Amino acid sequence: MEAQDLQQLTFALDTFYLLVCGALVMWMAAGFSMLEAGLVRAKNTTEILTKNIALYSIACITYLAIGYKVMYPDPSPAYAADANFFFQVVFVATAMSIVSGAVAERMKLMSFLVFCVVLSAFIYPVQGLWTWGGGMIANWGFVDFAGSSIVHLTGASAALAAVILLGPRSGKYLSDGSINALPGSNMPLAALGTFILWFGWFGFNGGSQLALGSVDDANAIARAMVNTNTSAAAGTIAALLFTKLLWKKADLTMILNGALAGLVAITAQPVTPEPWQASVFGFVAGLIVVLSIIALDKLHIDDPVGAISVHGVVGIFGTLLVPITDSSASFMIQFAGVATIFGWVFACSFIIWTILKLTVGIRVTKEQEYVGLDQVDCGVEAYPEFTSQK
Repeated sequence: MEAQDLQQLTFALDTFYLLVCGALVMWMAAGFSMLEAGLVRAKNTTEILTKNIALYSIACITYLAIGYKVMYPDPSPAYAADANFFFQVVFVATAMSIVSGAVAERMKLMSFLVFCVVLSAFIYPVQGLWTWGGGMIANWGFVDFAGSSIVHLTGASAALAAVILLGPRSGKYLSDGSINALPGSNMPLAALGTFILWFGWFGFNGGSQLALGSVDDANAIARAMVNTNTSAAAGTIAALLFTKLLWKKADLTMILNGALAGLVAITAQPVTPEPWQASVFGFVAGLIVVLSIIALDKLHIDDPVGAISVHGVVGIFGTLLVPITDSSASFMIQFAGVATIFGWVFACSFIIWTILKLTVGIRVTKEQEYVGLDQVDCGVEAYPEFTSQK
C-alpha cells in the first residue's frame, strides 16, 4: 500500500472511530436522565427529564456557536474537523448534566438553562483552552486523559456553587439538625441509567485516545476499555461491601454511585495502569464516594444524586492518582491543575448563580416545591396515577 493510501485509510479510520465514540458519549445523556429520574421524587420526574434534554440541546448549539472557538481557536486534528467538534461537544454536555442532578427538585428551570448557556459558551471552554486546548495548564505538564477534572470536576464545581446558594430541599434537614431521607421514586430507572453511563464511558475513555490507526493506538484503546470496566466493577463491589458493613443493608443508591466513582477515578488516566491497579483505584473510589456523600449530608449540603461526591471529590482523587502509573505526570502539577480548574469554575459559577439569584431568582417557592416541579414547570406528570390529587 502506498504511503498516500495508508494516510487516507488512517484518516478515515480515526474519523470513524471518533464519531462512534462520540455517539456513545452522547448516549450518556440518556444515562444521566434515567439516573436522575430514578433518584428524584415522582413529582419532579418530568421536570428533570425536560431539563436533561434541554441542557443537552442548549450545550450543543452554544458550544457550536461560541464555546468551540474559545476552546480551540485554531484546531488542526489528524482526522475530520467535524469529528473533533462532535466528540468535544458531547463532553461539555456531560459536564452540564452533572449540575442537573445536584440542583434537582428546587431550582427554577429557566434559570438553570440560562446558566447552561454561560457554562457551555465560556466557563467550560476557557478551562478547556488551558488544558486540552494547549494552554497554560497543559504547558505545566498536567495530565487528564479523558477528563476527571476537565469534565467531571468542572461540572461538580459549578454544581457546588449552585447548591450553596440554592440551599437544601424543604424537609431535608430538620430543626434539630437531623437528616431526613427523601428517597428516589424509581430504582429500576436509576440502575438502568447507571448501566447506560457505564456503557457510554467506553466511548468517553476509549475515544479519548483520538486515534485507531496504529498498533500502539489499538493497544491503548483496549487497555483503556479494560481498565474502565475494571475500575467501575471494583467501585461497585467496594460500595456494596462498605454499605453492608455500615448499615447492614446493601444500599443500591450508594452502590450505583460506587460504580460511577470507579468510572470517574480511572478517567484521568485509563491507559497506563495495569488492570489490577485499576481495580485498586476503583475500589478506593467506591469507598471515598460513600464517605463523601455521608460527609456532605452532615454538612447540610443537599445533593439528591450524589453528583458532587462522584464527579468532584472522586474527580480530584482520580486526577491525583495519575503520577502513580504515568511517569510524565507529577503530583504537584496535578494538584496545581486541579486547584486552578476548581478555582476558575467555582468562582465564575458562583458569580453567575448569584447574578441569577438577585435578578430572576434561582429557587422555586415553597408552595411550588411542595406541589412538585412537574406541575409547576411542565404541566405533565410522569406518574399521574400516583401523584395526582383527587
